[in-house]
Amino acid sequence: MSQSLVDDPAEAALGLARPVEAGSGPEPGRRVDVRRLLRFVVCRPGLLLSVVVLVLMVLASFWPDLFTSQDPLRGVPSQNFRGPSGSHWFGTDELGRDVFSRVVHGAQLSLKATLIAVLVAFVVGGLLGVVAGFVGRWVDDVLMRFVDVLLSIPALFMSLALVTALGYGTVKVAVAVGIASVASFARVARAEVLRVRQAVFVEASRASGARWCSVLGRHVLPNAAGPVIVLATLDFGSSILAVSALSFLGYGAPPPAPEWGTLISDGRNYLANAWWLTALPGLAIAATVLATSRIARALDGEWSRQP
Repeated sequence: MSQSLVDDPAEAALGLARPVEAGSGPEPGRRVDVRRLLRFVVCRPGLLLSVVVLVLMVLASFWPDLFTSQDPLRGVPSQNFRGPSGSHWFGTDELGRDVFSRVVHGAQLSLKATLIAVLVAFVVGGLLGVVAGFVGRWVDDVLMRFVDVLLSIPALFMSLALVTALGYGTVKVAVAVGIASVASFARVARAEVLRVRQAVFVEASRASGARWCSVLGRHVLPNAAGPVIVLATLDFGSSILAVSALSFLGYGAPPPAPEWGTLISDGRNYLANAWWLTALPGLAIAATVLATSRIARALDGEWSRQP
C-alpha cells in the first residue's frame, strides 16, 4: 500500500486519523524552523552574545587546552602579582600562577559540578512532580507536603547542612545544591502534569483504552517537559552561584584546585594590591550566570511570541 493510517488511539478517538505517505522524506517545516531559530537569535544581539559566552564556557569546561596551554598549578615566584598583560591576560597570583589558566581550568570543576546539580534537581524533582500530578489522591498529598517542607528551608542553608553531612568535595557540593533545588522542580512538574492530564487528547487516549504508561510516555511527559526544561536553564545560573558560594566557604575541592569560588576566596586577601585576583574570576561567574538567564528568558516567553 502507498498509504497508511495513523494508529494513535488518541487521534483515532478524536477522528484525526489521516493518510501518511509511506517512505516520505522529512517534513518541509523542519527547514523553516531552522531559519526561524537563526532569525530569532541573530535579531537579538544580547541573546547571540549570551549563546557565544555559554558555548565558550562549555568548551572551556570540557576542553580547557583549547584556550590555554599553561599549567594552572605551576607557579613562578619571580612573576607573582603581575597585572593583566599580553603574556598573562588575567595577571598572576601570589605564587606566580597564571590566573587566566586557573579560571579556564576552574570552569572544568565548577560547570561540571553545576551540571550534576541541575541533573539531580531535574531528575529527582521532575520524578516527584510527575508521580504526584499523574497519580493524585493520597500520593499527591504526601509528596507535596514533603515538598512544602523543603520549600520552607532556605536553599543555601539546606546546601550547607547537606554538604556538612556528606563531606567536602566538588561532587558532594553538587549533590547538595541539586537536592536543595528539588522542591521547585517538583512544583513546576506537578503543575504541568495536572494541566496536561486534563487536556482533551489525554482524555481521548484514556477513553480509547490506552494503557497508563502509554498515556504518560506519549502524551503527558512530552507536553509537560517544556516549562521544566526552562526552569533547568534558569536553575543553571543559580546553581553556579550556589556551587561557587560553597567553594568560597571552603566546602569544595581542596587547594590547589582552581574552583571559581576558591579563586575568589584566595584573592580577597590581596584586594588592596591585586584586584584582578578576585574581580576577573568574579566577572567570569557573572558573565556565565547572565548568559544562562538571558537564554532562559528567551526560551520562556520570547520564542513563543515569535511570529
